[in-house]
Amino acid sequence: MLTDFTLRNLKPRATLYKVADRDGMYVAISPTGSISFRYDYSINGRRETLTLGRYGFGGISLAAARDKLSAAKRLVRDGISPAIQKQREKARGPEIKTFGDHAANWLYGATMAPTTRAMRKSVLDRDILPIFKKRLLSEVQTEDLRALCLRVKGRGAPTVALNIREIIKLIYGYANLHGEKVSNPDLRRDFVASQAVSRMSILSDSSQARRTVAGGW
Repeated sequence: MLTDFTLRNLKPRATLYKVADRDGMYVAISPTGSISFRYDYSINGRRETLTLGRYGFGGISLAAARDKLSAAKRLVRDGISPAIQKQREKARGPEIKTFGDHAANWLYGATMAPTTRAMRKSVLDRDILPIFKKRLLSEVQTEDLRALCLRVKGRGAPTVALNIREIIKLIYGYANLHGEKVSNPDLRRDFVASQAVSRMSILSDSSQARRTVAGGW
């Protein structure tokens, strides 16, 4: 099985050669030193090869390649050629992806247990997508996330509010892993600062209460 250490130390040879990873994925190392992740599979009676991406600066990570592999294997199981699908997407040209698109990519592309996927899909469908689905990632603001979490907590579901924050973080992390450059609204400075102020207020109130009790009020 490949590791980042192994990948960084692969040396080019006179001819292209392959090094296996797991689950059918391998890397092909060209004589120029380029390293690409590939996946060979059979579909509809024919053999195909899907290039998942290039490793290194400007390319994708080993973790991202494995996520792409998982998504490709699901397509093959459904009778869809991931190589042809990739060609069609390339022919359509770049398209603007919404939060909903990125959420779907994460939900079905990231590795997670089936029960976890089902739970997160439920939270997405019920609480997150009705509000954020058609927005761009950059259009989801800290105050929007805060308002959503407060509304969910207000209906007596604080655990769901925590799940929402976790799901948002994972969606943004997955998008950035696959080439986006946008910050998680839950980690933006004003949100963190507001949380710090809230904690300070709580501590201050607690200290005041202790002084009041000690003073006999």
